[in-house]
Amino acid sequence: MRTILFFSNTNIDRIISSPYKRAIDSITPLATRFNIDVEINRKLSERILSTKNIPDWFEKLRSTFDDIDLKFEGGESSREAMNRVVEVVEEAYSKANNNTVIVTHGNLMSLLLMYFNKDFRFEQWRRLSNPDVFLLKNEANQVTFQRVWE
Repeated sequence: MRTILFFSNTNIDRIISSPYKRAIDSITPLATRFNIDVEINRKLSERILSTKNIPDWFEKLRSTFDDIDLKFEGGESSREAMNRVVEVVEEAYSKANNNTVIVTHGNLMSLLLMYFNKDFRFEQWRRLSNPDVFLLKNEANQVTFQRVWE
């Protein structure tokens, strides 16, 4: 319900979501309100740090912000995850006059923001709320973002 109120005065043309149930469930009320189909994109799936149980996962995750090519067994590096979410955003930017809501997960979103601003790091990821909303603007091929969630 908070999401519907938040976006109530926003023109939305398109919604692209992670295939995870919690992401779809979060955005479905908004899509229904605006009569927009939710496009599912696997590239927006949560990043897998490793397929093995990592007791010190928090420190391992921190290290992947410092070394974006670091990869643990069965997982993907920050660079790999970053590249797939950037592809989704670049495709959305290729559409003229298109206001797109992209629904993904905190770690993947933080890697996207880090791609556009190298100062967005692990500590900024830790301060994300759930949900959180950032507005990305592409003006003259320069992408900027700001946090707009209250």
